Amino acid sequence: MTERKIRVRFAPSPTGPLHIGGVRTALYNYLFARQHGGDFVFRIEDTDSQRFVPGAEEYIIESFRWLGIKFDEGVSFGGSHGPYRQSERKEIYREYVDKLLEAGKAYVAFDTPDELEAKRSTIENFQYDAHTRGIMRNSLTLSKEETDQLIKDGTQYVVRFKVIPGEEVHINDMIRGEVVIKSDILDDKVLYKSADGLPTYHLANIVDDHLMEITHVIRGEEWLPSAPLHVLLYKAFGWQDTMPQFAHLPLLLKPEGKGKLSKRDGDRLGFPVFPLEWHDPKTGEVSSGYKESGYFPEAVVNFLALLGWNPGTEQELFSLEQLVEAFDISRCSKSGAKFDYQKGIWFNHEYILQKSNEEIAELFAPTVANNGIDEPMERIVQVVAMMKDRVNFVKELWDLCSFFFIAPLEYDEKTVKKRWKENSAEVMAQLAEVLRGLDDFSIENQEHVVFAWMEAKGYKPGDVMNAFRLALVGIGKGPGMFDITAFLGKEETLRRLERAIEVLK
Repeated sequence: MTERKIRVRFAPSPTGPLHIGGVRTALYNYLFARQHGGDFVFRIEDTDSQRFVPGAEEYIIESFRWLGIKFDEGVSFGGSHGPYRQSERKEIYREYVDKLLEAGKAYVAFDTPDELEAKRSTIENFQYDAHTRGIMRNSLTLSKEETDQLIKDGTQYVVRFKVIPGEEVHINDMIRGEVVIKSDILDDKVLYKSADGLPTYHLANIVDDHLMEITHVIRGEEWLPSAPLHVLLYKAFGWQDTMPQFAHLPLLLKPEGKGKLSKRDGDRLGFPVFPLEWHDPKTGEVSSGYKESGYFPEAVVNFLALLGWNPGTEQELFSLEQLVEAFDISRCSKSGAKFDYQKGIWFNHEYILQKSNEEIAELFAPTVANNGIDEPMERIVQVVAMMKDRVNFVKELWDLCSFFFIAPLEYDEKTVKKRWKENSAEVMAQLAEVLRGLDDFSIENQEHVVFAWMEAKGYKPGDVMNAFRLALVGIGKGPGMFDITAFLGKEETLRRLERAIEVLK
């Protein structure tokens, strides 16, 4: 028997924005496929027409484009296993529903929602299964003639899978090992609804995975309870030999407390849970995204990869190519991973440091221009070189370093009280004369001359340099003073010194 080519899929529902947990699931599928030279398929599971949200599908595709996670085939990518949108595969599913009915492995049920609710209220822990199907209104309790007539009359029905009790269902999970479930606890799940002519997730998912030759199903832990039914469906169709291997990923948990990560956690603690900003077409609500919040896509990918997976080394910074090489799905945790959003910020800072000054300057330049400053790119690169290690996001640069481009109009009150002494105006005036006399305004020469002057005068360097910084920057923060003055140049440095002397006295 020839070895099958590895094929995995990511199959979201277009019911809203893509949650960051879904991004991680897609990432792990991508890494697994690339590592094994396999294919990564993008499928849209839109059989739940009631929950469809316009724009969600396009949002999902754009999210992966931004993140750099590429699909080999699927919706909008093409391929030989289409169509890849479930709503376009109705006839295919109907064919497989009929096969199950003909083989006696599924049956038609006519119970109305009211009838089902009545049973739930009279039978404790009611579920539709081998113990209760005999008292319900279905093709197992009605004659064939009655069943056919009801269908002919247009009575709405569902098709349920007939679970045989007393069986052990074995699931070989790549993360959790062998999981054994008794079939007695499973209910006869609905596979198809006549109301909209569409299958439920359970049937569509199995048929698509089989026809699209999916070899491994890597999905969230929340789907683990569905796995036994999916195994039974594969057996019912006689597809045991091509049944994919399962891997159920650990949940992403709240940063604090217990439970699954939700949008409310992000709103409460101030971090995004969606890759891109989402504008809800129904409510008009806008939810923040990682892209618009200033994260680099590489930082988001790196951060997510290590939530629930451990490379087995101390390494934390990985390019996508390095992740492909290092990824081992057996090293995924069985227990949930706390969503440490602060670590995500740390990753973004590290990627700022990794990127060249020129690259960060290109991103920062529009902010400089939007503040009415016309500076050549090489000057912006100089500022970035001095300041990028102080920020976590490019958008934070302006507040920290606007003083390079705009002279302070006012001076921080606390710093003035602490740093501007009685004799500071006099000392700054003397310093201005020292600087005015310099022909060589390089960092090295300024530092040499100014420190020699302070020593000769018996001034404390701390007192002088703190007042000097306040005069030029307006606050007690910033890089080295001579880095600042060399950038500003002699004329601007003297102009700022003179204004501070005049204002602060």
